[in-house]
Amino acid sequence: MISIENVSKSYAKGAVKAVDDISLEVKEGEVFGFIGPNGAGKTTTIKMITGILKPDTGRITIAGHDIQKDPVEAKRRIGFVPDSHELYDRLTGMEYLKFIADVYEVPETLRKENIEKYAAMFNLEGALDELIKTYSHGMKQKIVLIGALLHEPPLWILDEPMTGLDPKASFALKEEMKSHCAKGNTVFFSTHVLEVAERVCDRIGIIDNGRLIAVGTIDELRNGEKGTTLENIFFKLTEAAEGGEV
Repeated sequence: MISIENVSKSYAKGAVKAVDDISLEVKEGEVFGFIGPNGAGKTTTIKMITGILKPDTGRITIAGHDIQKDPVEAKRRIGFVPDSHELYDRLTGMEYLKFIADVYEVPETLRKENIEKYAAMFNLEGALDELIKTYSHGMKQKIVLIGALLHEPPLWILDEPMTGLDPKASFALKEEMKSHCAKGNTVFFSTHVLEVAERVCDRIGIIDNGRLIAVGTIDELRNGEKGTTLENIFFKLTEAAEGGEV
């Protein structure tokens, strides 16, 4: 579903290497977790996958469509939740969702069905006619999630999607992620909550200082150390990377 080939990205005229020659294949039907310390390159990588940033070198394809050469077709297959809310505060929740549905040309019947489904799932039915500027942080996160998912994209790219969600909504999202992938679709998400990644993900990629230092299932990352948590694996690998051992 996602193919990343030798992708790099620098800032400050090349002085800061945010992403350093990453290659990665994310399969159909899997929940893929992307974790790393603050400033490791997670969000930069996600912005390149979604076409917001252009790589300095390398190539990214979404379901066979090059994100730079064929951006419209690639982006049609993506539902993206960024790590910050970029919303039209003077619209109501419903107006915002209808606008997003228009952008993705979602048929009336399907948009109504999915708005009702996700509004109920995230307990937002009573707030859809209110202005977004009156929403709490958690409510804004929910409306962004609904907007990203209502056109039923095969690939969900979620950057810290649990931030601001109450426990019920967080649980519902995790279950929906699993259900989405059970149908042969894909979820690529970043999180700082390692326990969530450990419970939900089929595979995990760990990035540190712009380099992908490990990829695999939890068992593969444990490398034979039974009972080792993802938290222990994470700290061991990132500390080793900083020491130049990886």
